[in-house]
Amino acid sequence: MLDGAGLTGLTLVSLDDVAPFDEAPETGERFEDNALAKARDAFAATGLATVADDSGLEVAALRGMPGVLSARWAGSHGDDAGNTALLLAQLRDVPDERRCAAFVSACALVWDSGEVVVRGEWPGTIAHAPRGDGGFGYDPVFIPGGSERSAAELSPAEKDAASHRGRALALLLPALRALA
Repeated sequence: MLDGAGLTGLTLVSLDDVAPFDEAPETGERFEDNALAKARDAFAATGLATVADDSGLEVAALRGMPGVLSARWAGSHGDDAGNTALLLAQLRDVPDERRCAAFVSACALVWDSGEVVVRGEWPGTIAHAPRGDGGFGYDPVFIPGGSERSAAELSPAEKDAASHRGRALALLLPALRALA
């Protein structure tokens, strides 16, 4: 994304490139709270400007849930099949017009001179059954607005161009340009 935006002057470093550090548990009520906490932890541990993300799925018929609990909705962190099965069971009798949802990504940038938090959303609906084998998490049941295909049926390039994470990172570009 940085290359595509013509952004230079920054060197990307991943968590694999720094010494391990403790991260506080994700206890925030909002994606923005958790992203900011993660970025603050990484900045404090490394001294490097840090971008962190927290993301998940918000379903209108479930009053915004699974929300920040998306990765552990069925009880175990990262149980994609269990999370998806529980979501579909909860929406079993919900009519199509009420199956609105959005993938949400909050990205936080923390550096020695400040903090910025942005939010990207990818609106769509929840299908009645999984479709496609690409992606992860709720991708097989998420139908992006204006599409007939699930997120799991999109190519990686199509998904990156439209996704909540891509939208959040695009909103973060002005701060990254200023940092560069």
